[in-house]
Amino acid sequence: MSESAEPAQYPTLDLESPQLTLRAVITGMLIGGTLSLCNVYLGLKIGWGLNMSITAALLSYGFYQMTEKAMGTRNWGMLENNVNQTTASAAASISSAGLVAPIPAWTLITGEELSLINLILWTLSVSLVGVVVAIGLRRQMLITDALPFPGGIASGETIKEMYAKGSEAMARVKMLLLGGLVGTIAKLTIKLAKIKNMMLPGVIGTTSLKNLTFVVSPSPLFVAIGALIGVRAGLSMLVGAVAAWCVFGPMIIENGWVTGSLMVDGEKITLLLNDPQWLAKKGDAGWFKELVTWLLWPGVAMMVTASLTAFAFSWRSVLAALKGIKQSSAAQAQTDVITDDVPRKVHLNLIIVFSLLAVVLQFTLFGIGWGLATFSVLLTFLLAIVAARVSGETGITPVGAMGKVTQLTFGVIESGNVSANLMAANVTGGAASQCADLLHDMKTGLIIGASPRQQTYGQLAGVVAGAVFGCLGYLVLVGDAANLQKLWDDPEWAMPAVVQWKAVAELFQGGLSNLPQGAIAAMIWGGLFGVFAAILEKVLPKKGAAWVPSPTAVGIAFVIPAFYSVSMALGGVIAWALARKYKQWTTRFLIVLAAGVMAGDSLTGVCIAVWDIIAS
Repeated sequence: MSESAEPAQYPTLDLESPQLTLRAVITGMLIGGTLSLCNVYLGLKIGWGLNMSITAALLSYGFYQMTEKAMGTRNWGMLENNVNQTTASAAASISSAGLVAPIPAWTLITGEELSLINLILWTLSVSLVGVVVAIGLRRQMLITDALPFPGGIASGETIKEMYAKGSEAMARVKMLLLGGLVGTIAKLTIKLAKIKNMMLPGVIGTTSLKNLTFVVSPSPLFVAIGALIGVRAGLSMLVGAVAAWCVFGPMIIENGWVTGSLMVDGEKITLLLNDPQWLAKKGDAGWFKELVTWLLWPGVAMMVTASLTAFAFSWRSVLAALKGIKQSSAAQAQTDVITDDVPRKVHLNLIIVFSLLAVVLQFTLFGIGWGLATFSVLLTFLLAIVAARVSGETGITPVGAMGKVTQLTFGVIESGNVSANLMAANVTGGAASQCADLLHDMKTGLIIGASPRQQTYGQLAGVVAGAVFGCLGYLVLVGDAANLQKLWDDPEWAMPAVVQWKAVAELFQGGLSNLPQGAIAAMIWGGLFGVFAAILEKVLPKKGAAWVPSPTAVGIAFVIPAFYSVSMALGGVIAWALARKYKQWTTRFLIVLAAGVMAGDSLTGVCIAVWDIIAS
């Protein structure tokens, strides 16, 4: 945005109404902590997480509406709800602090693991760095530059609508709960009735569709995800699945570019996937983990080059973020919306404490040298600023791209140091996510006249809750290093984000010579496709760009089972068809219904994991 851009006019701060109340913070911590389990579960399944601001606002609104009627409790005000959603979204986004990508990748490569206390401290430190960066950026990005931060606008307008039209809000709450009930019942039914994926008949070449992971899943989870991501991303994943599993899959089997391992008479042997002995033992199974050792390379190349190319198109944002822009007189005049910031002295002390904590933990937990650890935090401050600006303009936080920049940087500086490559990048990605999350929430606060200082304290409380709940959930799902390896070998847990981070770290550790045959050429073609598609997305008119396959979605389809992509494509098409036929209903209810299904399924999955631990 140019220097002369006029900032939006916001209401004056309301410092009289209740905001940072005990019940607002506790409600946000409990809702956000619970929803953090959803994002950890979904992150390990498909590599994605959800912003839970609107979900948290709706849930709290529905709960306190009931308690007000039944017990006469004080009215749940709009500003209290804003602190609740700020706290909850901070907690729910803790999965981006490493729990679904660099931490499991580090464990898989090194065999080492973190205790619960160390895991909580690490994710907490990563997130706190992002919070202090956001505190310093609020005036520049929200007031001076008046960046849109679309997620914050959506949350702010939703909250305003909730309090203007209470009956509409309750209708959406009921639809959210209905979706949760559907997800829960479906998950329990599949578990208790032991319903399996339905195998599809047919072959491609000499390989059956079931071996290529084309099956019918009884779970509504991925259909719901498809409804949320939309028809373009869903169909892009279908294109990617066809390319990966119908074209490249049979080709690499036929050429003998991948192998599988079997235990025969107590001895582990390695066989080609078209070997009669392999077919006799594994002919009825899906060969996801065997095939993905080759397919991940073009898929990861696609995603990395696409994200970096898209990021490069934000060069104006990068320059503006780095040099800053002098505050305009119009922005300066709006002092009434910026007078309740976190005090400068408090902010500086937080920067020192949280930065030192991140440096010390890198050294003590991962053996990263003091110099490298300090450099990673300084680089994180720089990249978090860049990521926040990109997020403010587009609504998309380039967490993966920022992490890859740090991985590539440390790959050059310390090429064989896996811990430095992964965990320094963990600081960057996690901080960028938390920084952008708080700025989106502060945008919401601007729209409704909330105190940024009180929102910040709510964010800090949410980070603590997310670290505790999220890390507990992670250890319940993943367990120790041996159990993580079992999950890694299970096609039900695709872990696409882990695949990306692990692949980049291993590439710098072992070099290109360790790649499977044919993978280098596939990486080149995948990388070129990622660049080309990302460029087309940026230069074509909006209508034309809608027909360009999303390179990120195509790339993800290379590293998850094909039936995930098929189900998500189905969900995207269903959402598109509903929007055309029942536009008003879809606008009101589709997103909350799908979010409810996802929350119900994932929370039930975590509960099942807890029960399995107790039962054993």
